[in-house]
Amino acid sequence: MNFSILYRGPLSSCNYSCDYCPFAKTKNTRAELEDDKKKLRRFVNWTKENAQHHFGILFTPWGEALIRKYYQEAITELSHSENIRKVAIQTNLSCPTGWMKHCNPDKLALWTTFHPTQISRADFVKKCRQLFESGVRFSVGTVGFTDALPEIEKLREELPPEIYVWVNANKKTADYYSEENINRLLAVDPLFSWNLHAHQSLGESCRAGESVFSVDGDGNMTRCHFIKTRIGNIYDPSWEKALRRQACTNATCGCHIGYVHLDKLNLQPVYGDGLLERIPVDMGK
Repeated sequence: MNFSILYRGPLSSCNYSCDYCPFAKTKNTRAELEDDKKKLRRFVNWTKENAQHHFGILFTPWGEALIRKYYQEAITELSHSENIRKVAIQTNLSCPTGWMKHCNPDKLALWTTFHPTQISRADFVKKCRQLFESGVRFSVGTVGFTDALPEIEKLREELPPEIYVWVNANKKTADYYSEENINRLLAVDPLFSWNLHAHQSLGESCRAGESVFSVDGDGNMTRCHFIKTRIGNIYDPSWEKALRRQACTNATCGCHIGYVHLDKLNLQPVYGDGLLERIPVDMGK
């Protein structure tokens, strides 16, 4: 079977201080990091023990994981595992990138985010160009705050056209965008309209919980990050029995990693093999 897993361990620290993020400039204790490392190791081992399945893995940590060597090592190892079809991670790209040369380039992918209050555009673009030239597959994105619109537009201009730049809409404020601002952001991200509002999802068919599921550091399985009901545990020998097609129980779904799996939106063909790292089929290396 082919499964996609969104893994989120207990790591909750970040080296950035974005004012909208609850994990800004937080630190885990040494004991907490050791616990996260141990649980990540167990998860990596589990993927190998289940070699009869093929997995695509997206790490979605609270905070920044790639500044931790043990995440770099785990991703490198997974990229060379025969039953791993893709290993991707959400990252602010503040980590060193030399370790990536040891990864299997056919399986490694990055979902990178530009934070204009934390790093200069020039420095971020420079690192992106280095990744692009080295052959690493990645997308680039940012939150679509209107006061950052000039930076977002310049980011799009300065990156190679082959790199997909996505924009997450600020949906916390009603009527936040003017028609002009929406058009400006659509010029940056042609798929921005999908993220502009929360999609009605109650009772809708979704691949989450069937071929796609979320896993925490203890191995607990949920359908997705946004439905907290536990459906099983990957360390249970019969974990596969927890997975089945069922309707969404949430009223709406407003996050890309959730709504992209809603059948009614038919977005899987849009992203194809680049779904985990958020790269449409007609863009990216």
